[in-house]
Amino acid sequence: MDIHEYQAKQILHTEGINIPKGKIAYTPTEARNVASAISNAPWIIKAQVHSGARSKGHFLDSKSGKRSGIRQVATLKDVYKNASQMLGSTLVTPQSPNGNYVSRIYVEEYIPVEKNFYLSMGIDRTKSSIILLAANTDIDDISKLAAKKSEKIFRLPIDDQGPNKEQAAQIAQFLNLETKLQPDFYKFIKGMHKTFIDNDALMLEINPAGIANKKIIALDAKIILDEKGLYRHQDNLRLKDDDNLTPSVIKAARYGFSYQEYDGNLGCIVNGEGLSWAMKDLIDSPNVSLGSVLNVKGGVDRDKIAAGIKIIASNPKVDGIVINILGGFLRCDLIADGIIDAAAEVGLNVPLVARFEGTNRAKAINILTNSGLPIIMADSTQNAIEKIIKAVEENG
Repeated sequence: MDIHEYQAKQILHTEGINIPKGKIAYTPTEARNVASAISNAPWIIKAQVHSGARSKGHFLDSKSGKRSGIRQVATLKDVYKNASQMLGSTLVTPQSPNGNYVSRIYVEEYIPVEKNFYLSMGIDRTKSSIILLAANTDIDDISKLAAKKSEKIFRLPIDDQGPNKEQAAQIAQFLNLETKLQPDFYKFIKGMHKTFIDNDALMLEINPAGIANKKIIALDAKIILDEKGLYRHQDNLRLKDDDNLTPSVIKAARYGFSYQEYDGNLGCIVNGEGLSWAMKDLIDSPNVSLGSVLNVKGGVDRDKIAAGIKIIASNPKVDGIVINILGGFLRCDLIADGIIDAAAEVGLNVPLVARFEGTNRAKAINILTNSGLPIIMADSTQNAIEKIIKAVEENG
């Protein structure tokens, strides 16, 4: 479950992490009053949507002007004006090309910093551990470093006890932090770790952290919570906000699936995020690119699978569907049955390629082969991509 920046900061602050003064606002008048109360000019106004790269985004609405989803303003009049432009508008970012509706903004004091750097924690499933990432971002942002200079990202697997002082000193040296800042830095990353563990987080990102007045401050924050752990954290249920989610995302979540849309024309059904990214990397065609991804999970039944497939099939942008399943707990024959049920209800008007591996693979292939539906079978991820590209290009 994604939560907003202001919510993530409030959680981090309870663990002793410094954050700028700020408050949420739902109207332009409220934004102006908040700005007046928290600090002197200037201020930062931030659209609160479930998307990163807000500073690189733009609004679809003409009333919103040409500025991004994060704006620095110098007067209370400008606070009101920019709040009026942003609230009720749709913000498009590189991470959410379809846009997100802005129902609230975060008004925050402006803090000039001496240095910026990136910190995050996530789960490294290959090592069955939490991994801490760190990078200097004064020159290049983290996306550029990840794409072209990955050696400039520090990676540290950490255990359930969190980073120790020795590890903290190692990271601080990598970030070129002054020695006298190391105790504060140790406290900072220990607070991150406690937040991560105590809230059953899947990802915690501070991008950027900054140094101001000899203190380390979280200038931005993003936390993704594990929905399966929410029963242990009833207070976190109130953080859920569906205002800027599309109906398809909400419907998918109802069945326990995750759904994402991009700019392309290929619908993709997988059981695991790694599969979807692997497929994205393998697509090499000027006519075919990733358009929507449905990630199904184990513990589902035939009806839920059919409902999920209908979400993809009903997307008007989709010119082809590829299903890539590595069955373990999720039986391949359930997917096959779901395909047939979905096709019976919404039809099969675009090419569909299916690849199965794992539990009941042979049974699934037999079901689809004898279904009478024009389904193309593949025997590997690479083969599935090649076949769907060819089918879409021939169909279209």
